[in-house]
Amino acid sequence: MQNIKLGFIGFGNMAQAMVKGLLLKEVLPADQIYACAKNWEKLERTTGSFGVHPCHDAREVAEQTDLVIVAVKPYLVKEVLEPVRDVLKEKAIVSVAAGLLFEQYEEILGTGYHHLSTQPNTPVSVGEGVFVCENRHSLTAEQFETFQNVFSNISLVQLVDTRQFGIAGVIGGCGPAYGAMFIEALADAAVLYGLPRELSYALASQMLAGTGKMQVETKTHPGAMKDAVCSPGGITIKGVAELEPKGFRG
Repeated sequence: MQNIKLGFIGFGNMAQAMVKGLLLKEVLPADQIYACAKNWEKLERTTGSFGVHPCHDAREVAEQTDLVIVAVKPYLVKEVLEPVRDVLKEKAIVSVAAGLLFEQYEEILGTGYHHLSTQPNTPVSVGEGVFVCENRHSLTAEQFETFQNVFSNISLVQLVDTRQFGIAGVIGGCGPAYGAMFIEALADAAVLYGLPRELSYALASQMLAGTGKMQVETKTHPGAMKDAVCSPGGITIKGVAELEPKGFRG
């Protein structure tokens, strides 16, 4: 880790979430991270808040780093990368631009480049993210190991087949929105019955985080986890009986 230099081409919400997680978990020190963005003044403010190096353009990022994260909007990737293809030739390129997979990068960069398409999610910022990765990539074994060594500290790194990448990305990338809706709905119910709002959010959020972690670590079927909480004639099974006809699963 002492020798890894990480660069971000684009420094929006997802890139910043990744940096937050890496610094929180002390995976890399800030002085080994570089970033560029279109708006220089905003970039200086955001990189300054993390202590990472601001760069004037993609070329500077690529020249300074070994592992380059492409974190611009998908429609900008070709425009941003084409002028620096010469510098990227020997770099490990990791894309977090949604929807751009191996074939698209082969068209943009040409053959002979080392690239991997991924879909991370925002919980990487607290070290509990998901990094869905296309299993068709051109990183060397050493480059992929480096990528894993860095990002497995803040996420579950999971390779998936190209055909499954879309739905896997939705579960990991869009799922936090649906989880947040559930937290909000559960907290609203708690407030309705007299619990303070802040406490309601804390209990609902920790319950969801703990349940998810328990399933990941034990691999227990979610149905079995549900059954374990449902005592005969108890409160939980009555709640389940209300959720089912109201289309909770649907």
